[in-house]
Amino acid sequence: MTVFLSDRRQILRAGMALGLAAALPLPLLNPVFAQVRTLRPTPAQTEGPYYPDRMPADVDNDLVLVTGRPALGAGTITHLTGRATDTRGAPLAGLTVEIWQCDAQGAYRHSRDPRGSGADPNFQGYGRTVTAADGTYRFRTIQPVSYPGRTPHIHLAVSQGTTRRLVTQVYIDGFAGNERDGVLRSAGDAEARALLLARFEPAPDLESGALRARFDLVLA
Repeated sequence: MTVFLSDRRQILRAGMALGLAAALPLPLLNPVFAQVRTLRPTPAQTEGPYYPDRMPADVDNDLVLVTGRPALGAGTITHLTGRATDTRGAPLAGLTVEIWQCDAQGAYRHSRDPRGSGADPNFQGYGRTVTAADGTYRFRTIQPVSYPGRTPHIHLAVSQGTTRRLVTQVYIDGFAGNERDGVLRSAGDAEARALLLARFEPAPDLESGALRARFDLVLA
């Protein structure tokens, strides 16, 4: 077969282009690969005045079942779950996740809460767990309720060893009082506030009359 000069030049050019492409790093060949997806960190919120000043007898992840008590805590049982990741979406295992909240009547189990003396003895008020290998965590608690000055919320903290990585609050998506809550508004713009909202939805597959809520955590 006869190869003409112009054909030879085209073959040489194609070979040089392929050789150059093979030498280039993959991200330079395709700009899409050079873009690393970055997640916005979960906004921090105030710890509030009622972080437990004395721990309950139980410090597990089931707040509605207190050891030695004959009944469950009052309120709508809620299964709160989520996943902790870094800003690139990689799971964070072995983190300690704490939650604390008022009972169904708006009382914290805290010595300085004026309503605390009447707190529900069947509600733990505080729970603790550790994230699994895939970064997931779970709690069994109650749907948060409002009390004077605050929209319903659950306090949440994340620690790595003895280092506190994040303190924030979880709010009910769509609750009418959210827009008037100063602490939630302090999170920043609408996008930041949206990261603190969780949908509380029926979960009959988990427990009769219960709700489920998912709240993922992104740590910087």
